[in-house]
Amino acid sequence: MKNPLKFPKAGQGAGTGPRGRASRLAGLLAAALLAVAAMGEAPARAAEIVARIDLSDQRMRVYVDGRRAYSWPVSTARRGYRTPVGTFRPGRMYKRYFSKKYNGAPMPHSVFFHGGYAIHGTDQIRRLGQPASHGCIRLHPGNARKLFSMIRQSGKRNARIVITR
Repeated sequence: MKNPLKFPKAGQGAGTGPRGRASRLAGLLAAALLAVAAMGEAPARAAEIVARIDLSDQRMRVYVDGRRAYSWPVSTARRGYRTPVGTFRPGRMYKRYFSKKYNGAPMPHSVFFHGGYAIHGTDQIRRLGQPASHGCIRLHPGNARKLFSMIRQSGKRNARIVITR
């Protein structure tokens, strides 16, 4: 019996001519197709999420793959505080979070983006649309939940937070 692990020397045996290369290529292609079939459908590409916050009009516009999907009122830093301006990636994310700096204030569906700054839900709904925070970006709790789940589903790598004046 021949050793099945013994390969022919270069220039000898199967796979060296045009038919051998074609046969090897067909085998590789078949193996690749079987691997894809075993995994089921190819995974869908994750959507790109961009949350654009305009400090001058106190609105967040959420874009999914370049198309505007939502426009929500927000509250950002009131006089004496600041909301950072720039482009950020989401960092830590918490479904339930309480401020360590401001008397345990609830910050549901928090998406931290720059140190202690976060986008989160608020119970101060009547103040949305005007500056009212210590620097975080406050949203209606339902909108914070929606944004949180969109970022979680697409992945932090596929999300950006853009804050402009």
